[in-house]
Amino acid sequence: MNFLIWLLPLPPLLAFFAIILFTNKNKALSHGLAVGAAGLSWLGSMIVFVRAVGTQEFGKHFFESAVNWLPTGNTWFQIGVRVDPLSAVVLFFVAWTVLAIFVYSIGYHNFGQPKGDHDLPGLPPHGATIDEDGHKHSVPSIEPMYSRFFAFISLFAFGMFTLVVSNNLLTMFVGWEIMGLCSYLLIGFWYGKKSARDAAIKAFITTRVGDVFMLLGIAWLYSYTGTLTFSQIFTPDVLQKLGNAVAFPLMAMRAPALWPFFSRFSVAGAIGILLFIGTVGKSAQFPLHVWLPDAMEGPTPVSAMIHAATMVSAGVYVAIRVFPLLQADVTGTALAVVAFIGAFTALFAATIAVAQNDIKKVLAYSTISQLGFMIAALGVGAYVAASFHLVTHAFFKALLFLGSGSVIHGMEHGVLHTGAKQVDAQDMFNMGGLRKKMPITFWTFLIGGFALSGFPVLTAGFWSKDEIFAEAFGNGHLVVFFVLALAAFLTAFYTMRQITLTFLGEPRTRVAEHASETTWTMTLPLVVLAVFAVGVGWVGMPEWFTGGLLPNWFHGFVGQTLAELPEEVAFNWIPVVTSLFVALGGLFFGWLAYRNVTTPAEDRLQIPVLKNKYYFDEIYNFLFVRPALWISEKFTSLYMDQIVIDGFLHNLARFSLFLGHAFRNYFDKPVINEFLGDGAGRTVKASGSGLRKIQAGRVQYYMVVSILMLALFAFLYFFLKAGM
Repeated sequence: MNFLIWLLPLPPLLAFFAIILFTNKNKALSHGLAVGAAGLSWLGSMIVFVRAVGTQEFGKHFFESAVNWLPTGNTWFQIGVRVDPLSAVVLFFVAWTVLAIFVYSIGYHNFGQPKGDHDLPGLPPHGATIDEDGHKHSVPSIEPMYSRFFAFISLFAFGMFTLVVSNNLLTMFVGWEIMGLCSYLLIGFWYGKKSARDAAIKAFITTRVGDVFMLLGIAWLYSYTGTLTFSQIFTPDVLQKLGNAVAFPLMAMRAPALWPFFSRFSVAGAIGILLFIGTVGKSAQFPLHVWLPDAMEGPTPVSAMIHAATMVSAGVYVAIRVFPLLQADVTGTALAVVAFIGAFTALFAATIAVAQNDIKKVLAYSTISQLGFMIAALGVGAYVAASFHLVTHAFFKALLFLGSGSVIHGMEHGVLHTGAKQVDAQDMFNMGGLRKKMPITFWTFLIGGFALSGFPVLTAGFWSKDEIFAEAFGNGHLVVFFVLALAAFLTAFYTMRQITLTFLGEPRTRVAEHASETTWTMTLPLVVLAVFAVGVGWVGMPEWFTGGLLPNWFHGFVGQTLAELPEEVAFNWIPVVTSLFVALGGLFFGWLAYRNVTTPAEDRLQIPVLKNKYYFDEIYNFLFVRPALWISEKFTSLYMDQIVIDGFLHNLARFSLFLGHAFRNYFDKPVINEFLGDGAGRTVKASGSGLRKIQAGRVQYYMVVSILMLALFAFLYFFLKAGM
């Protein structure tokens, strides 16, 4: 079993290399390799999950294997794999959603494509040259682009599987960064569009901010404990040591009155917050939420991968994984920060979603809001509830994103039929009446929307949200409870707004009149995910609902991950009634408000501050982007680069030339050339001239020289012999 876990991330990685190296001009082989690899990882994941569920007391007897990697003196830094109850359920939804998205992608990239020399949606025809910002981009043919997409999502899947099965923070961070790279590549997949390129850069830079803090937390944790392996970090002794240690002792000792916060903050809390900031970036929580709506520039399967199956789910998964560190903070400050960020983000993003007209933008802000629910649940100590909502959200949000892609493709079919290219196929006010044109998409989208809204009893979203409400209310976090309740009401409201504008009523444009249902490779994943959007919540039904006949399987299984199984909160009617009211009330008022709305002018929620996302992009542009550009252009480029660095290098060059001239004039020419070089030549020449006189050709001269030399040698011989 451990060997199989090691192999789970491997098929998508091999598919990535095979597509890049060998099949990048063959569409069928490319998507065949990608889907086949996803299928193998799915099969392995299901085997691991079934074995995990069938293991008694799996929380104590989880699957783990490690190998020595880097020597650290007398010991080794180990890396390995681990599947415990938490990672088992995450592995389950990752495997299903990834496979569904891969199959869906085949139809997405082939349905409704115009005949002839054209590329995928969003790019000009093959061979065209795009000139933006002074840079020319040649558009490649469809086959390499198609293969490139499946290569990148395969690498994306490899990163997520690696993160889920890692038994330590380091290899988890490797998978984390691989997904960060792939998000950049896939959000900017339509690189012919400036908006797509800008969105990719925005996502990459924003998430890197969180990742830097996360890396600091990893380094701090390793320096303090000497390990990054979960089994060694989350032991009671280590957690107690981290929880009792003061994070900033110098501030606490020197000026405790001036630094009361720092004097109380523990090492566990500080490290937990640093790791949590990584989650804030990756899961798009306030204030690092700005990248995720722009990520809609990528293809719709990418949106589903990022917002449901992998990237943002990975952020929450890491926060849940390091929950023992947050909980070990004796002051409770760390969990309070987490609860505030989550609750604020849930309500903040929901208010923006009610004013968006782009069908994918609504789901993007909905994702930010729902992730806030999970983070807030962690902040109030609801470990199991956060995990439960993570699982249910993955299925119904993947369903909704893929459903939105199906709607967009159906609308694009209408655009091709009518030739109305100026009509935005993603604007919900251009739709209407699609329930008749796209029945499969409508019913599956309706199921996903009801699950997102928390429609009572039947949908998975109801059970996971109800458990969050119950935990927040039962643990005395009333502010969090009321904030999340308001956010849930807005969620149901904007979901019904979306369903009403998109599917109900009559078509508002000729494009909507000619929309059509998509191919089976797009609708089949919708049907499969719709089944999970309904049924996956039933495994977490509380015992009060079943009258004690059925146990709360999810709570009993996932709760084993912690050292102590958390107790279920006592039953109270207030959270239940609240769940029913916010879900049904939001759906009803959403339908009531938009059943007769036909134009944006009739929408009373088209408030500029909401429609423009509280102007956060403009604020960040003013506070960070423009100063950074000014510093880079005016200070770094003009002063640091041209004056300081270039000036230093130019002066160094001038000094080198000065030394060269000095050496040439005062050493090379008089000493080397004239004294040594030319002097040696003149000496040889003078000697030759002097000796030439005795080379007259007369025997008498030679005899005289021979006698003189003989006399000289005789003198030297006797002189030296006498001296000895």
